[in-house]
Amino acid sequence: MTTIFIISAPSGSGKSTLVNVVRCTLPNLEFSISYTTREPRGAEKNGCEYFFITREQFEEMIRDDEFLERANVFGNYYGTAKRFLNKAAADGKDLLLDIDVQGAQQIKAKLPEAVSVFILPPNRAELERRLRERSQDSEEVIQKRLKAAGREIENYWKYDYILVNDRLEDSVDTLNAILLSERLRRNGRADASLSARADSCRLEQIRERIQPILRSFGDTAASGQ
Repeated sequence: MTTIFIISAPSGSGKSTLVNVVRCTLPNLEFSISYTTREPRGAEKNGCEYFFITREQFEEMIRDDEFLERANVFGNYYGTAKRFLNKAAADGKDLLLDIDVQGAQQIKAKLPEAVSVFILPPNRAELERRLRERSQDSEEVIQKRLKAAGREIENYWKYDYILVNDRLEDSVDTLNAILLSERLRRNGRADASLSARADSCRLEQIRERIQPILRSFGDTAASGQ
């Protein structure tokens, strides 16, 4: 049976880097490349990071019911095509989705058995530093992304796992542990070491640890559920 893994995070949290590493290290994992109407950034290529299409093409796909989930983010459409799930199931692989909070909620509503992971930055100041270091956005866009991050982080409690991306190597190992332990569990097997590392990121285990991070984004984010 195909397991769907959902990875979400505020822009600038290092999610894409984590996902790219995991895609190269974990076998039998299909990755869904999202469709978007935004313009490519930097060295992004069509069919690699995203499928870049026009608004008219995206809306035609909506009319044809081709999306598993879709969202409007900063005025641009993003969506996951159903064909990726069909292909993963046909190939006997699991499916990894790199999607935002809106999309994650749509997937969980349709497929509650999906495993969800929320990536947190170490704090707001570090997220701002990473956004500025990318040198991709204007000051206005950076401020919009920071505000959006505060709103997205309010949804942390809706996810099965919370991973704090403070050191890349550790975060990669932890994300791998989460995906592998879930895969083993669903096949009636277990690995004590992997399970222990994964379970340390379960919401009920990490809630107290992440409170300072949430407070750095404001009282609303910290309150959560």
